[in-house]
Amino acid sequence: MPQNPVFSFTSRYNNLSKVLINQIVIFQAYDPSNKEGPPPHKVYDALWDTGATNTVISKKVVDECGLKPIGMAQVHTTNNIRLSKTYLISIGLPNKIKIPTLKVTDGDLGPKIDVLIGMDIIGLGDFAVTNKDGKTVFSFRLPSIECIDFVMQKGKGPPSIIRTAKVGRNEPCTCGSGKKYKKCCGR
Repeated sequence: MPQNPVFSFTSRYNNLSKVLINQIVIFQAYDPSNKEGPPPHKVYDALWDTGATNTVISKKVVDECGLKPIGMAQVHTTNNIRLSKTYLISIGLPNKIKIPTLKVTDGDLGPKIDVLIGMDIIGLGDFAVTNKDGKTVFSFRLPSIECIDFVMQKGKGPPSIIRTAKVGRNEPCTCGSGKKYKKCCGR
């Protein structure tokens, strides 16, 4: 049985980082089966935010990439609820990870950030952040291939006890794998 290829990247910071930023590329949405390949792309700084439901692009990205709106969406921000234009883009993450078609909204991201990567992308794979020896390491893998559970890892120090609601053996696993708990993290 052929396996899907796994793509990953790691970003390293020389100190404890309070933000996860790396460079990505944005294309106009394209069909990846097209023999001509992707259209020209632009490089932008992206902030990874697990608190954001969806990916957001700045007006600068819209203008520089010549994107045309495809509709409107209601967006919940920290300060209000507003209507925002939606766009279809293709996005390239570090190490040549490509997401060929992604629906995004536009928004004001401040002067230094062009793209906010939300859970619509983060949730496609495995996302981990460590802060060992005063240095932050951020790693992402697509697609998700295992349940990362630091409590269940053997030989990695004493287990922590966190009180959570009990998960039934036949319920979906809490890691999001789509498997039953008894066939995944409940082994």
